[in-house]
Amino acid sequence: MKNKKILLSLTESLFPVFILILLLAYNVYLYGDSAMNGSNQFILLLGAAIAIVLGLNKGILFKSMIDAVSLNLKSITGAILILLFVGALSGTWLISGIIPSMIYYGLQVLHPSVFLPSCLIICAIISISTGSSWTTSATVGIALIGIGRAIDIPVGMVAGAVISGAYFGDKLSPLSDTTNLAPAVSGSDLFTHIKYLTITTVPTVIITLIVLSIINLFIVSSGPTDHQSLLNTINDTFHISPFLFIVPLIVIFMIFKKTPPLIALFIGTVLGGIFAVIFQTSIINHISGNSELTFSSAYQVVLNAITIETSIDSGDPLLNDLFNSGGMKGMLNTIWLVICAMVFGGIMEAIGALKKISSSLLELGKSTFSIFASTVGSCLAINLTASDQYLSIVIPGKMFSKAYEDKGLAPENLSRTLEDSGTVTSVLIPWNTCGAYQSGILGVSVADYFIYAIFNWLSPFMTLFIAAFNIKIQKLKNKA
Repeated sequence: MKNKKILLSLTESLFPVFILILLLAYNVYLYGDSAMNGSNQFILLLGAAIAIVLGLNKGILFKSMIDAVSLNLKSITGAILILLFVGALSGTWLISGIIPSMIYYGLQVLHPSVFLPSCLIICAIISISTGSSWTTSATVGIALIGIGRAIDIPVGMVAGAVISGAYFGDKLSPLSDTTNLAPAVSGSDLFTHIKYLTITTVPTVIITLIVLSIINLFIVSSGPTDHQSLLNTINDTFHISPFLFIVPLIVIFMIFKKTPPLIALFIGTVLGGIFAVIFQTSIINHISGNSELTFSSAYQVVLNAITIETSIDSGDPLLNDLFNSGGMKGMLNTIWLVICAMVFGGIMEAIGALKKISSSLLELGKSTFSIFASTVGSCLAINLTASDQYLSIVIPGKMFSKAYEDKGLAPENLSRTLEDSGTVTSVLIPWNTCGAYQSGILGVSVADYFIYAIFNWLSPFMTLFIAAFNIKIQKLKNKA
């Protein structure tokens, strides 16, 4: 029996997406932050099941739908391996003292006369080094809020600066799950995505820095910025040295020389492990429980840092949350989400739903700007309805990838737009998991920090500005 060539209507094509968004919205409402631990992934599979029923009803063979899923999963093999090595890299860079050194030197940028821009810079450095806006806010962000209160700076301003810096780093860090997720679902690769992302991200953060600096001029504050205790604790826990920056510089050099990402991340992971043995003997002994360094203890600590969760007790609860890495294991929830999203996308592609949706979107306008604007609007809509930043990347990423391809646009255009409008705006919505988390952890309402989180609300406008004036819009090579 052959597949029947049946064209779906736009209503039929959107039906699985509509049901999926409703289920995800309820799921996030019910589970909150823990929805990423598995329930969202199953909802994506449930959405795929609804699409399968629709396909079978139209006479489409089940085998052809599974074959499409197989091709989809094959396309993300490299992305999954990169995600695993990102987890491994974060583990060895923690125990080697590379990440703590970045934090240590970053904290020293702080000064009362330039408090708000300093908050942005510090959080950007820490977020780039850790790849997590949540961890940055929950650790140094809380400390900066406390310092801001002590010197009479409005907490909304401080929170806005903290969040702006945290999400700047989250967008550009190769350790960030969203930075890996966006190219994975759009068909780009990690380092091409990061490089292309700078076109919108750097101007946005510069504008944010300037505005925060101007605001800081009108703030009358006095008093010490008491972060010396944090510096002392970091210095007492790790051997802090500028020599540790050799490893990230090597990785950056390899990326600059267009070394394949897997090779660069692998070498960075191995070098991090070697530097841990050379510079952080006391850390390895503390984790292993041995009084002296042995080959077996060093091997076990380094391998555990690469593969599973590693925690380092600094004696300061604030820093303990920062000195924690999930290794490869910590990336499994994101990988699980990507796999389930590819299943949903594969089924939707097999039944012709994605083609119908993308063609309908292209009919809305013939300009490049229209496709960018549609992507931005979809990301914002999913952030508002499904209340989860990962879903605001995954669902539009799969829906729009064909439309960008048909338009002759390289996939990095889509991955960048997903980050500019999906990742950063989630924190501006009170009922979104990111907005609820940041508000709760910093003790500042979304309404109070919204206007000062300049980087976050400015990013979608910047990506639309770039599209409107056709600035460095990358074309597909075979369609250029």
